[in-house]
Amino acid sequence: MDLFDEAGRESYARRAPLAERLRPRTLDEVVGQPHLTGEGGPLRAALLRGRVGSIVFWGPPGVGKTTLARVVAGSVEAEFAPLSAVESGVKDLRGALNAARERLKYEGRATLVFVDEVHRFNKAQQDALLPALEEGLVDFIGATTENPSFEVTAPLLSRSRVLRLRPLGEEDLDLLLKRGLRELGASATDEAREGLLRASGGDGRRLLNLLEVAATGTENVELADVERAAGERSVRYDREEHYDVISAFIKSVRGGDPDAALHYLARMIAAGEDPVFIARRLVILASEDVGNADPAGLPLAVAAAQAVGMVGMPEGRIPLAQATTYLASAPKSNAAYKAIGAALEDVRSGEPPPVPMHLRNARTSLMKSEGYGAGYRYAHDDAATSGIEGMNQRYLPQELEDRVYYRPKASGSEAEISERLARWRGEREEREGRAPSA
Repeated sequence: MDLFDEAGRESYARRAPLAERLRPRTLDEVVGQPHLTGEGGPLRAALLRGRVGSIVFWGPPGVGKTTLARVVAGSVEAEFAPLSAVESGVKDLRGALNAARERLKYEGRATLVFVDEVHRFNKAQQDALLPALEEGLVDFIGATTENPSFEVTAPLLSRSRVLRLRPLGEEDLDLLLKRGLRELGASATDEAREGLLRASGGDGRRLLNLLEVAATGTENVELADVERAAGERSVRYDREEHYDVISAFIKSVRGGDPDAALHYLARMIAAGEDPVFIARRLVILASEDVGNADPAGLPLAVAAAQAVGMVGMPEGRIPLAQATTYLASAPKSNAAYKAIGAALEDVRSGEPPPVPMHLRNARTSLMKSEGYGAGYRYAHDDAATSGIEGMNQRYLPQELEDRVYYRPKASGSEAEISERLARWRGEREEREGRAPSA
C-alpha cells in the first residue's frame, strides 16, 4: 500500500498546477516578504518559539498568505486545518475545533486553523472561534485582502497580530518566473518575460498560472503565447515607452486635453505602471502647470495620491482619473514654477545681499541696540489704521528692490492675484513718491 500511495502522490504532483508544485515548504523558499520571514522577522521568531498564536495576514492576492500559513504549520509540526470563509459555516468550524481537541488529547499534536478570506466570516462565525483561542486549543491564521480593522471583529482582532504582506516586486516575480521555467523545462524570450511580469499584476499565483498556459505545446515561450494565455493583447511598454507615455500624459494635461490625458493614463495602467509614480507626477504638475490659477488643484492631486496608497489597484485608477481630468480642465499657470527658478538664479549667481535691518530678528538686547528690527511696520496694524492691504514697506534687499519674480498669468484665480499685486505695488510707489514700475 505504501508503494501505491507513493506512486499516487507522484502522479498527483505531476498533474498538480504549476503554482501548487512550486509552493514553498520552508521560510527560506518563500519569495518576497523578507520583513516577515527574514532574520528577526515575526514569523521566524514564532517558529523559533514553536508557537504561532493568532495571526491575521493582510495583503493583496497572490503574495503568499496561504503559502506562509502552510509553511508555518509544517515548521511547528501542527495539523493544518484549512477553512474557506466563503464555503464554511459555524458547523464546519466547530467540527475542525472538535477534531483539534481530539488530536491534542490522543496524539498530543497541535492544530493550526487557517481561515482564508476571514473578512467574509460573519460575527457569529468569528465569535465561535474565540473560546478555542482563549484556552489555547488551536493556533489561528486568517488571511484577508481587506483592511482587517473594518471586517474582523474587535475581539478577534485584539487577540491577533496583524502582519501585512507587500505586493511582490519585479525581482520577486522574476525569481518565481525562473523557478517556473525550470520546473517546466522551458525557456522564454525577453518580450515574453516582460509580458508575463506585466500581466501578473504583482500576483505570483497568476504569474505561474499564465506561464503554465503559455508554455503549453512549446518549449520556448514567446509574447504571442503570453497574449493567448492572458486572453488579451499585451500592451507594449518597455523602458523607452515608459518615458514616452508619461511625457505624453503630462503634456496632454498641461495642454488642457483631458481625453488625450486619459488615453495615456489608460496605457500606463494597462501596462502595469506603478500608480504611485503616476500620482507623484500629478502632484508635481498641479503646482508646476496649474499653480495659483486654480489653487484647488494641488490638494486634489495630493488627495488622489493618498487615495491610491489607501485603496490600491485596480480601484486606484478612479482617483487617478479624477485628478487627471480636473487638472487637464483647469486654467493653467507656471508662474510659481518660473518665480522660484528666477529667485534661485539670483541667489546662486553670487553672494546674496544682507537681509535689511528692519526685517532682522532682534533676539538679544545687543542686536536691538544695533538696529535689528528697527523701523519694521506690522502689516496688520497698517491695515487696521491706514487701510494699507499689502506691501506696506520694502521687503527685498535694496540691491534687489525692483526685482519681480512672481508674475501671475491672466488665467483663473491668478488674474485676480495679478490685479491685487499690481494695485499694492502702485499704492506703495505712490506713498514713496516714485514713478510706478512696469
